[in-house]
Amino acid sequence: MVNSYGLELVRQLKICLEQNDLVIAAIDGPSGAGKTELAKWLKRKFDANVFHMDDFFLQPHQRTEARLKEVGGNIDYERFKGEVLDRLAADHPFAYQIYDCRQQKLTDWVQVSPKRLNIVEGVYSMHPTLIDRYNFKIFLAVDRETQLERIRRRSGEQLLQRYITEWIPLEERYFQTYNLGEKADFTITTTP
Repeated sequence: MVNSYGLELVRQLKICLEQNDLVIAAIDGPSGAGKTELAKWLKRKFDANVFHMDDFFLQPHQRTEARLKEVGGNIDYERFKGEVLDRLAADHPFAYQIYDCRQQKLTDWVQVSPKRLNIVEGVYSMHPTLIDRYNFKIFLAVDRETQLERIRRRSGEQLLQRYITEWIPLEERYFQTYNLGEKADFTITTTP
């Protein structure tokens, strides 16, 4: 990540931190684009908090037909706002519970200490119900071949097929509907 994009991103985040006491930055983009890796890198660089949208998928009882028809409706953005975004502004320690997709239930609690930079990473992090809460928005892009190879390496062939038939089409609909690339403050193409 220490390339010209990384250096420019660090520079812009430093400016944002100079102008704001609390910075909440979103990293959105397709599966396999490198959102989690970028968030880890920024966490080390800035001693930031990182929140993963994967921890906020809908619980089984929330997956109604109406909700799943919503573009980006497969994320529990109400719980994310209440358990994370609203509490960040209070500048006090707090805890939130993560949703485990394998177990299909809420599991562990994550303890959060206040930090000036807070990074929200994952597909749907720039959902319209959340986007106005961010001081800085990052969008990652990746070509299809690289995306599929990264997903295959990370998740295996069986899950890759679910990505192709189920999750990637939902993501594409979300990105196209809300024009997220145009709403980002910073865009990186992560194709080698």
